[in-house]
Amino acid sequence: MGDWLQKEAAAGALAEADPGILASDGYASLSSMMNMVTSLPMGYQGQRLCSSPKRDFDDKEALVSEHKLKEKGNFRQSSAIFNVVNSITGSGIIDFSLILLIKGGVLSGTHSYQALVHKTFGFPGYLLLSLLQFLYPFIAMISYNIITGDTLSKVFQRIPGVDPGNFFIGRHFIIGLSTVAFSLPLSLFRDIAKLGKASLISAVLTAMILIFVIIRAFTLGPYITRTEDAWVFAKPNTVQAVGVMSFAFICHHNSFLIYGSLEEPTVVKWSRVIHISVVISIFISVLFATSGYLTFTGHTQGDLFENYCRNDSLINFGRFCYGITVILTYPIECFVTREVIANVFFGGNLSKISHVIVTTVIITMATLVSLMVDCLGIVLEFNGVLCAAPLIFIIPSACYLKLSEERWIHPDKIMSSVMLLNGVVVMVVGFVMTILYPQDCSHGQEMAYCSFTNASFFNISFSSLDPTIQSSVLNISTFQ
Repeated sequence: MGDWLQKEAAAGALAEADPGILASDGYASLSSMMNMVTSLPMGYQGQRLCSSPKRDFDDKEALVSEHKLKEKGNFRQSSAIFNVVNSITGSGIIDFSLILLIKGGVLSGTHSYQALVHKTFGFPGYLLLSLLQFLYPFIAMISYNIITGDTLSKVFQRIPGVDPGNFFIGRHFIIGLSTVAFSLPLSLFRDIAKLGKASLISAVLTAMILIFVIIRAFTLGPYITRTEDAWVFAKPNTVQAVGVMSFAFICHHNSFLIYGSLEEPTVVKWSRVIHISVVISIFISVLFATSGYLTFTGHTQGDLFENYCRNDSLINFGRFCYGITVILTYPIECFVTREVIANVFFGGNLSKISHVIVTTVIITMATLVSLMVDCLGIVLEFNGVLCAAPLIFIIPSACYLKLSEERWIHPDKIMSSVMLLNGVVVMVVGFVMTILYPQDCSHGQEMAYCSFTNASFFNISFSSLDPTIQSSVLNISTFQ
């Protein structure tokens, strides 16, 4: 959930579209908030979804007759939902793709994304998926570090008497400190269910950030000059925005982990929580997207907080909350990268020592890359078109089309075919567009509308100013 804000903003910046485009991004986002219902203690075997033959039978029966099974473990279901929302709200396309993924697992009798692809397309397919399933959350971890460094460094610069050039409030030190103090310890848990409370905290903080963004849409937006063609529905680089949306809304790499955390996993339960999560995510994502884009239009950066001025105290508090949400989301992605390594190289099982070593190596690699890269938008674009698009659109559709014995005119097969074609277009065209027309990045720079004047908000009535000079009376120190 923590990465969702900058993804929504990045989509707006790429497409320079009206809220309609961003709303579709939000719809995708919600998808991933699915069925994190009853959590079982999971080591690596638990993460691979150990289930009984009877449970498989019930799932297959549910696919045909939609027989409803009695739910258990409401508390654990709530924990699962918060984990999904935290993962998505940062990920997914629509709930159809997520349900399709689990249906493929049921049809093939497999209990992980990797096992599903291995049974459907053999070892080459397994290796390709493993690579994508590792790269997506790994690059997400890099983006989270970039966000943490960018947002918290601006917060600490506002501490009275602190030199803005102080090494200890710089992005490099903050990234290193947050990794050692928070990300690594949280990532060392072996049971993803233990992150449920952290995900709940992240959800609460995200709601607070949303309120701040909406407030600034009304108090700041009217005084920022709209860019040319700000309300054009879409531009040629919209495909790049779709890639970013895909990155924002994918949680397929977490799906089987989450499905396995249910106390009696069934397709019926999975579908129910997905639908609930999607509705919640759409609502939140659309609010984030529209509020951010309405405020800054074509000025919108990949990280929305880069648009706000450094002296805005309300937004600085939002930055602090945002940094915390990202730190709490980070371990969920690390769980996935570690599971891929465990499945490919260790047969799905890691000893305690191997668990610590693998986790430390993964986090160290992500940290080193994030220290060298500081442009969030480019990271999101490449991860979206190269990793998220195949994981969301192409692979679940291809697996279902090959496994299902339904006729080609069946709605599920028609939708799967459309989704597969869409994924290929987004991946190929999006990659070419990202190379030819990379997103501008003004990382660390104060936006032009922040530096015109030092007028006090409380002493100047903006409504009394001539519209041509309103935007220049915008030093956000006025909002302290």
